Amino acid sequence: MSEVVYLGIDLGTSRTSITSSTGIRETVWSYVGYPKDHVAKKKLGGRDIIYGKEALENRLALNLFRPLAGGSIKHKGAKDSSETKKAIKDLLEHTVALAKAAKDATMYAVIGAPAEASVEGKATILEAAANCIDSVIVCSEPFAVAYGLDFLDDTLVIDIGAGTTDLCRVHGTMPGPDDQRTHEIAGDAIDQLLANLIKEKHPEAQFSINMVRQIKERHASVSPKMDEVMEVLPVAGKPTKFDLTELVYKACYSLVPPTVKALQDLVATYDPEFQAKMRNNVLLGGGGSQIKSLGLAIEKALEEYGGGKVKTVEEPQYAGSNGALKIALDMPEQFWKEFKSQRGAAAAG
Repeated sequence: MSEVVYLGIDLGTSRTSITSSTGIRETVWSYVGYPKDHVAKKKLGGRDIIYGKEALENRLALNLFRPLAGGSIKHKGAKDSSETKKAIKDLLEHTVALAKAAKDATMYAVIGAPAEASVEGKATILEAAANCIDSVIVCSEPFAVAYGLDFLDDTLVIDIGAGTTDLCRVHGTMPGPDDQRTHEIAGDAIDQLLANLIKEKHPEAQFSINMVRQIKERHASVSPKMDEVMEVLPVAGKPTKFDLTELVYKACYSLVPPTVKALQDLVATYDPEFQAKMRNNVLLGGGGSQIKSLGLAIEKALEEYGGGKVKTVEEPQYAGSNGALKIALDMPEQFWKEFKSQRGAAAAG
């Protein structure tokens, strides 16, 4: 009888994480690259596919894809090209391989998707998983975070990724469509806004979007007393120091108003008897939760609605995949066997 391995996978626009029942936890940057020609392939050791950070660092020699950005998984109505679908499939197969399961192992996985992922987006995930996973459930990313931390009673989860900010109302059962909201002011939008602000204030500065992303990741804050942000950028090839403090704050704070609006909408449409409890039980996760003082800024913005309390998850990199694994482990064995025998897959949340 083959070994059964359970997987929890958080498919992120920027980073993809996997947690397995065998104790493996890994994260890969969500980039896939294909050598442009035989010279590039030779330079990269004869490999046909390059993944993660290595792909980004060698992007000039690659046809580079960030396949989870801008496609059907993150945006309703978006269509995926055949090249993007292949890149998603290759990324998922690479991620599953990180679990180092035996070749004959039976693989059951729960994969997190944005809170309002479309039918097409879920279908794309299931299609990509068909060759490397025996049975798959697609669930809401913020619900997976809540489930993993046992925040299942009147909790509002905010999961801030690179492509989307997903909110989910959790009240002791699987969330329905009315329990979820998504908006697109997230990590990538902050990067683009910061780039625009720098270009507007310092048109002489030279930079790429990757350089801007690194600046944000080093200094992201919405604290009125944030540390000074002094960064060196080239001007006509000459390294020049710039004070970017106000610009970093402004770009990061752009996340707060739409998030609070979506949060309050979920609270206002909830049972009035439990609205105050939910507003005081907000869980903040995802890579964007690492923006300094973000929880405090959301609490401050909630004051006009009666106040609120925000708790930030301690391990945002793996909170989604840990929760997805816990869902997988808690599913009855018969549930998975029925899926496998039917060669089907389920989409939940």
